[in-house]
Amino acid sequence: MKEYRTCKCNEISLKEVGKKVRIAGFVQTIRDFGGLVFLDIRDMYGITQVVTSSKESDVDFASHIPLESSVTVYGEVKKREEETINPKLETGLVEIRIEEIKILGKRTKSLPFEINSNQEIREDLRLQYRFLDLRNETLKNNLLLRAKLLQFLRNQMIEQGFLEVQTPILTSSSPEGARDYLVPSRLHAGKFYALPQAPQQFKQLLMVSGIDKYFQIAPCFRDEDARADRAPGEFYQLDLEMAYSTQEDVFSTIEPVIYHTFKEFSDKKITNYPFPRISYNEAMLKYGTDKPDLRNPLFIIDLSEFFKKCTFKPFINQTVRAICVKQHLSKGFHEKLLQYAISIGMSGLGYLEVQEDSTFKGPIDKFIPDDLKLELLQLAELKKGDTIFFIADSKKRATELAGQIREELGKRLNLIDPNVFAFTWIVDFPMFEEDPSGNLTFSHNPFSMPQGGLESLNHKNPLEILAYQYDLVVNGIELSSGAVRNHSIEIMLKAFSMAGYREEEIQSKFGALYTAFQFGAPPHAGIAPGIDRMLMLLTDSENIREVIAFPLNSKAQDLMMGAPSQVKREQLRDIHIQLD
Repeated sequence: MKEYRTCKCNEISLKEVGKKVRIAGFVQTIRDFGGLVFLDIRDMYGITQVVTSSKESDVDFASHIPLESSVTVYGEVKKREEETINPKLETGLVEIRIEEIKILGKRTKSLPFEINSNQEIREDLRLQYRFLDLRNETLKNNLLLRAKLLQFLRNQMIEQGFLEVQTPILTSSSPEGARDYLVPSRLHAGKFYALPQAPQQFKQLLMVSGIDKYFQIAPCFRDEDARADRAPGEFYQLDLEMAYSTQEDVFSTIEPVIYHTFKEFSDKKITNYPFPRISYNEAMLKYGTDKPDLRNPLFIIDLSEFFKKCTFKPFINQTVRAICVKQHLSKGFHEKLLQYAISIGMSGLGYLEVQEDSTFKGPIDKFIPDDLKLELLQLAELKKGDTIFFIADSKKRATELAGQIREELGKRLNLIDPNVFAFTWIVDFPMFEEDPSGNLTFSHNPFSMPQGGLESLNHKNPLEILAYQYDLVVNGIELSSGAVRNHSIEIMLKAFSMAGYREEEIQSKFGALYTAFQFGAPPHAGIAPGIDRMLMLLTDSENIREVIAFPLNSKAQDLMMGAPSQVKREQLRDIHIQLD
């Protein structure tokens, strides 16, 4: 068969007409016209039509090949007849006249679902047969995009002088915000490794080592519940750290990387860098979340002080937030929005409509004294035709609910442009927050540098201390989280002591950093954009599992491999574990 040139399916074109070629792939469709059989052969790169001779034996053999079997075809490339040209195919002008077809891998089981069909397939079935699911065009293209994106990111980091360093997968357990995955040690009875939640400590140690610009495509392992934008168990990020750097250095480094990556792989409009910055406090007030979707033009205002002057009992001694919409809405719209408000835990949703004469119409109009109505118009910058919604609760709950109502209004009113990537930085996160028991805890990354350094830790109200922490948000999704790191042992001990850690605990849990920071650690900062989330956004996928080759399901199970699974007693005995 040496006279046959091996080709990919997408390489069969008019240039190959008259040439002998060989292709290999899966049989996607078979069309039997009695005297001739046409087959579509699909490989990783495209689809080519092949056609048998009119010999009865050839027709009989080809028509009985099970769909999705893998085959190889030898034949001559011919130009299609005018009436058989398929403009939808890249190879639609040509076909291969079969001289020989061999079955390389025959399908012997029934397909659990059709490949490349428009039918809805249950996700559990897709994940159980992921090796078949990946034959589908959409998932295959997602994997191709993933490979290209990783190469593009790597090239940009290397061009900026970053060194790629791989950090360990087996490490020690440390309290970094999520549950660890633990791995028992065979050689050290009763002791455990942990899979890293992030390379956080290792990349900081690299800075102490003198590696001034580090990056890697890092796997991270967290025992967290699944969400649409969060895979349980394992995810990947572009992890980077820079010595002798500030927050501004990190921003100016990562912004062009993110911008050019989205520009390379999307036709959507992208926020030009430098990206806008919003403080955490402003974001929580104006958008009700620290992950605001800036495509939504609606914003939230605080009317708590105003409603202290009114007689509406549900608003008394409550935080009152409001959202103004520049239109009157139908009764049906209000009813459906009320149903949504109740579904998220609200007891109701008050609103007012501004009439032609600047009076109000709505359920709470009678509770606002006439002499205060002009003040409300001015405070909320209301114009005739506007509708304003009110959300009242405790400060934390009112903030959260107002953010959800804003988001829902944006969707229901079609205010969100799907053809835009709107980036923003959220900065100035609080260093500490109180847990449900009233104890002080870190609100973000515990290894962050407090603004004001040791002075602020010693003299400020802990809940007023800000940190050099920042998140990069796009379209309501947190894409990256980072911080200027705490590189001072003195500041580290003080910050952790305020969160309830004794020095012995710090030495035990973060021993390497505790020691390293006493050997002249340089200041450093970093960030880690999520690769899976980038791909989810670039492919307009509704679920992050669509951009991962072999994901766990929403219950953290691998339905294809059967993980997690039971193991033999001998295996448990080797690692000194006895199940109760």
